[in-house]
Amino acid sequence: MGFFRNQFSNVVEWEEFRDDMIFWKWNNREIKKGSKLIIRSGQDAIFLNNGKVEGIFEDEGSFNIDSEIIPFLSTLKGFKFGFNSGMRVEVLFVNTKEFTVRWGTQSPVLIPTPQLPGGMPIRANGTFNFKVSDYVTLIDKIAGIKQSYLVEDVKIRITSVLDQLLMKWISREGKDMFNLQANASDIARGIQEDLDMQLMDIGIGITGFQVMSFNYPQEIQDMITKTASHEMIGNLQKYQQVSMTDGIASGKVQGGGAASDMAGMMMGMNMANEMLKNMNQNNQNSNHQNSNNQGQNQSNQNQSQQQNSNAGGESPSSGGDGKKPNFCPNCGAKNEGANFCPNCGQKLA
Repeated sequence: MGFFRNQFSNVVEWEEFRDDMIFWKWNNREIKKGSKLIIRSGQDAIFLNNGKVEGIFEDEGSFNIDSEIIPFLSTLKGFKFGFNSGMRVEVLFVNTKEFTVRWGTQSPVLIPTPQLPGGMPIRANGTFNFKVSDYVTLIDKIAGIKQSYLVEDVKIRITSVLDQLLMKWISREGKDMFNLQANASDIARGIQEDLDMQLMDIGIGITGFQVMSFNYPQEIQDMITKTASHEMIGNLQKYQQVSMTDGIASGKVQGGGAASDMAGMMMGMNMANEMLKNMNQNNQNSNHQNSNNQGQNQSNQNQSQQQNSNAGGESPSSGGDGKKPNFCPNCGAKNEGANFCPNCGQKLA
């Protein structure tokens, strides 16, 4: 009896479980009467006979194989355990959870762009999610020849085609090559659809794909940062002026060289132009103010002359209104404000 006790297995379970293991196969052993099947949370057990699926069990728990499992198997329902013989089958345990995997480009992906003839070298990183979607296809394409299958195996499959898919969808959706993050969701959605079609062939479905960031070469990233910080997209003159000022202030452009001389000359010309512009503006404002003052003075003089003309044009004989005439109506002598003419004594008021 000891020989048969060692030959047969009393418990069928996932013995080498790992979190990153997609499936594991229990095989090459016989199951005798009274054996137990143990299915843990997040696992499915698939009974195989000669490579064909006999039954799929999804409920977790401990089950008696001959009374609770065999009656549900497709072609082994009539199997009877003998005294010294067992049932030789394979049991494939499948991890049913959704896996999340980080990805990143191993080398820059050259994206065609008119600004750079050789292409824009871009790196990217993010995550993708997948799970087993078709047991029959998985067994036919993978489990039939492998004892186990790991998340790393799926990651290798995905990263082998990811560069081409990034190039395809960035070129299609990346309208602004210097702001790819704005189109990250559309790019990720397209890549997910393509990956799902490819992994469907092995019974695995891509349930999610995310692009966390796009990374440019350092010199291009510096240009983007400086452009954004100075708010000068499309203003080349302003960008050049600030770049030159930054270079002199940081000491990168120093005296003694042609670059320094040119920078100093251009800065001097710019400063002179600004000064002339300000002076012309001030002169225009001053001339305008002087013109306004002269016009006001002329208006005041005209008004004063009009008043004097009105006063001097009064008739010498008009004295009935109580005002003193400027000249005596009798002898014509000039009146200095007296009530009587100083020459002839004529009453003036």
